[in-house]
Amino acid sequence: MLQSKYMTKIAIIEDDPVINQMYRMKFEAEGFIVQLANNGSRGVSLVKDFKPDMILLDLEMPEMNGEAALKQIRSQDWGQHIPVMILTNLGAEEAPKSLKALGIIDYIVKANLTPSEVVAKVKDELKKLA
Repeated sequence: MLQSKYMTKIAIIEDDPVINQMYRMKFEAEGFIVQLANNGSRGVSLVKDFKPDMILLDLEMPEMNGEAALKQIRSQDWGQHIPVMILTNLGAEEAPKSLKALGIIDYIVKANLTPSEVVAKVKDELKKLA
């Protein structure tokens, strides 16, 4: 069962610090609790400890890319059912084909949506899952 929107936890795994902070501010302004990771391996640890209600995951990152991080998250009991939205600048046709099998709920190209539109998409998806 998801918590109220004022307690909903979002993990943002993104290597660009400017983008991380921008999304953090947008989500926190809407009452979300936000934690950030700047690479895939830190993201896996964050998800394990933070237990977010939703993950926003970039694909192209240092140390461990988003696909590898998601595989690792999905391989653990604690990570099998957390909703994941890919948030990247890679076009969907460039994305690894295995992402659908890893249970992503949406694929967002950052350049195509404003941060406010991303927040709205996350809210819509969380309502569907409630």
